[in-house]
Amino acid sequence: MMASNRQVNSNTESVDNYLKAILALSGPEEQSVSSTALARRLGVAPASVTNMLQKLASARPPNVEYEKHRGVRLSPEGKRRALEVLRHHRLIETFLYEILDFPIEEVHDEAERLEHFISERFEERIAAKLGHPKFDPHGHCIPAMNGRMPKQRSKSLANLDGDGDFVVESVSDRDSALLKQLKAHGIAPGSRLRVTKSPQEEFILKATRQPKSLRLALSVASAVRIRSS
Repeated sequence: MMASNRQVNSNTESVDNYLKAILALSGPEEQSVSSTALARRLGVAPASVTNMLQKLASARPPNVEYEKHRGVRLSPEGKRRALEVLRHHRLIETFLYEILDFPIEEVHDEAERLEHFISERFEERIAAKLGHPKFDPHGHCIPAMNGRMPKQRSKSLANLDGDGDFVVESVSDRDSALLKQLKAHGIAPGSRLRVTKSPQEEFILKATRQPKSLRLALSVASAVRIRSS
């Protein structure tokens, strides 16, 4: 991915983390993101979010389009950087998992530490070594070199109304304990899954050829995305 023409002193971990969070929360429709949602995702105080958004909006070129009480969107420059860091992150996760044999529940935190600092040449070498993958170990799309990212046609398990058979498209990388639990029950990208919704608002997940099912609370069901089998 081509490096952006941003000032070096603005290219900090904190800035990258804000831009990634806005990208994730804005969704495919690139909707405005509230300061409250950002504060919750990043685990910081709302006042800190407001201060950072003002700095991002006043950068030249600006990283975001921000109006108080109206939410925030990424500017073209901010979106380029967010996708660049996301590409780094997901390539590093894939490298750690496929080449260095890291457990899947550990690759996210390692990638978080490294994603801000790798060079474009190192990024290209990793991608070539891996055969230019399109998905990371969690089933998430890896942005292409030009910043394009295909849309995945799946839905959150939390939004499922009835029972049925599905294929797991992706699992969240944000909860290592949950990832270990899913892995232990054979629930991973590409797994075939029988889903039953219980009267207690739990999802009972049974992967093909797995002896045990897993009961997943509604509160964490959004960690799994599924598509029709």
